[in-house]
Amino acid sequence: MTLSHPAITAAKREHAYLRRPEPRHFPVEAPVPETLRHLELRTALYLSIRLELRGRATVSSDQFVYWDPTDPEQCLAPDVAVRLGTPAALLDVWKTWELGAPELAVEIVSEHDRPEQQETRKLERYRRAGVAEVVRFDTEHPTAKLRLFDLRGGDLVERDLGAPDAFHCDTLGLYWTVQEDAELGPTLRLARDPSGKNLLPTPEEAMQAERTAKEAERAAKEEALLRVRELEAELSRRR
Repeated sequence: MTLSHPAITAAKREHAYLRRPEPRHFPVEAPVPETLRHLELRTALYLSIRLELRGRATVSSDQFVYWDPTDPEQCLAPDVAVRLGTPAALLDVWKTWELGAPELAVEIVSEHDRPEQQETRKLERYRRAGVAEVVRFDTEHPTAKLRLFDLRGGDLVERDLGAPDAFHCDTLGLYWTVQEDAELGPTLRLARDPSGKNLLPTPEEAMQAERTAKEAERAAKEEALLRVRELEAELSRRR
């Protein structure tokens, strides 16, 4: 007589239950006030990163990140979150048990986040979520507008920004830089060089640069054509 394996047999059974299962609900959004300046700052950074990484990463902005499938209260909403090597997707929410934890998360500090106890709470949540690189940018801070943290041995530790290569974004292989914008004031951007001169462009900036390059190319061609005509006219006069 051959007996079925208990685990296999149990998996096939249909049981009666005293109540229906209640699936965990993970909200997609929550009403949080946001200033226009904050919106502009996070959008510029998000769009520049998404343009750079198109097709090579999942990039989200201001969407909930959940790391505990049993507790929807355990969540974050970074202004920008990035995970490389995953299919680009338009996410409703980011569930780390499905997608993996973001490798990079950026917080542009709002008035709500500024109290010290709120900052400590946020950083602890990033640590528990397993985010490898965390950036906090506070436009109102008089001396420490930019702070960078790395997950090391299960602990989220702050970088010494006076050390060499301290502003290097390890996840993206780029450099953090704070630029002064005429309208927005201090603005967080990424650059290809440590000096912050070769910025990652936003789509709008990229289009403007392309238009400028085409106009310069057209002007150079017209100037060259004019020079050829002038030379031809000069040769005609000498004959």
